[in-house]
Amino acid sequence: MITPRTIKENPQILTYIRRADETLAAMGFTEHSTAHVCRVAHLAEKILSSLHYPERTCQLAWIAGYMHDIGNVINRIDHAQSGAVMAFRILDNLGMDADEIATICSAIGNHDEHTAYPVNAVAAALILADKTDVRRSRVRTKDPAQFDIHDRVNYAVEKAATTLTEDGAVLLELTIDTKISPVIDYFEIFMGRMLLCRKAADRLGLAFRLVVNGQSVL
Repeated sequence: MITPRTIKENPQILTYIRRADETLAAMGFTEHSTAHVCRVAHLAEKILSSLHYPERTCQLAWIAGYMHDIGNVINRIDHAQSGAVMAFRILDNLGMDADEIATICSAIGNHDEHTAYPVNAVAAALILADKTDVRRSRVRTKDPAQFDIHDRVNYAVEKAATTLTEDGAVLLELTIDTKISPVIDYFEIFMGRMLLCRKAADRLGLAFRLVVNGQSVL
């Protein structure tokens, strides 16, 4: 059985993650390194585990989360689809079951907000975990003069937490320094992602809520 440990210890996958992040750095994008993919992997797994999905399904969510951005090594455009093709080749060569490969590749191929759809539970968990990773440490430069709007919005986030509430909702709570970025800028950049999170949460029988500086906004 191919486990999260198998994937995390695979040097080929680690190389693709590292090189994909280098590609995005050269293009001026925020951090997509092992810090991001590990965070996404663990949260995707935790979401499904909290909903009492089978352990193996939770493991597949971890694997999809860890591998979801490897397509950026080719190009940012259509990276979800190219990443799914790359994941297929890697997992097939490792001998993973075809049904499990299909689940993971469907999730990876459906995580980018421009083409995404929560086609299965793993895809829904991946979307929620990926799109709620907003944090200051993802900004590569600390010079405000070099910030674009994505940098400014991420850098303004002083605290972020994604939790499952007792009444059946995925809750994203943000504390934003409005001196760095007004809340309206957050919505300009991330509204599409937040609406996708709502769709993903619905796929899991949950609601999606966004609270910014103590105020419920979605």
